[in-house]
Amino acid sequence: MSLFQGLTFLTTVNDLKALPNEGIEVAFAGRSNAGKSSAINTLANHTRLAFVSKTPGRTQHINYFDFGQSRRLVDLPGYGYAAVPEAVRKHWQGLLGKYLETRPNLIGLVLIMDSRRPLTDLDRVMLDFFLPTGKPVHCVLTKSDKLNNQEKVQALRSVKDEFKGNPQITVQLFSSSKKQGVTEVEQVVGGWFEEIMQQLAASEPMDGE
Repeated sequence: MSLFQGLTFLTTVNDLKALPNEGIEVAFAGRSNAGKSSAINTLANHTRLAFVSKTPGRTQHINYFDFGQSRRLVDLPGYGYAAVPEAVRKHWQGLLGKYLETRPNLIGLVLIMDSRRPLTDLDRVMLDFFLPTGKPVHCVLTKSDKLNNQEKVQALRSVKDEFKGNPQITVQLFSSSKKQGVTEVEQVVGGWFEEIMQQLAASEPMDGE
């Protein structure tokens, strides 16, 4: 069974103090309506695992999903939707920024961006929070089925060129409706988990030490 197809809902929180203490986690973040929930559902081959709303900005909490073996997927609130109250928007941005900057359990970030409008100002803000941690970022350019082949090449190249020479960041195209790009996300995220789990196993003391 592939990595994401074993995904199950674990818990939801709205405060950093309520985050689980155990486990290692990969976060999915993205601008409101970038296709984050659809991407998670497609990866998990589950139509309603992550709630897909026709109203951008609806998801206001941090949702935890479990892969097993103490591995977690963290679905972060969508950011940047102007119709939510200012106080709510500031709460989200503060919560997201603090989580990305300080969460010790977090091993990597999957940044979901609409392939037709990648690297908005708010996407850059999220990267500014996270990149100083030195942890990897995988940019997933969703809704690629809405682009022709030339536009796909251009969208992918524009984001890759932005981060040229930065091994911390990888980029791919993705389509939830066509189920394209699933294997690549699985390989990247699975690789992150495997590397960290090997490091943890190597650091554990041998019996008798």
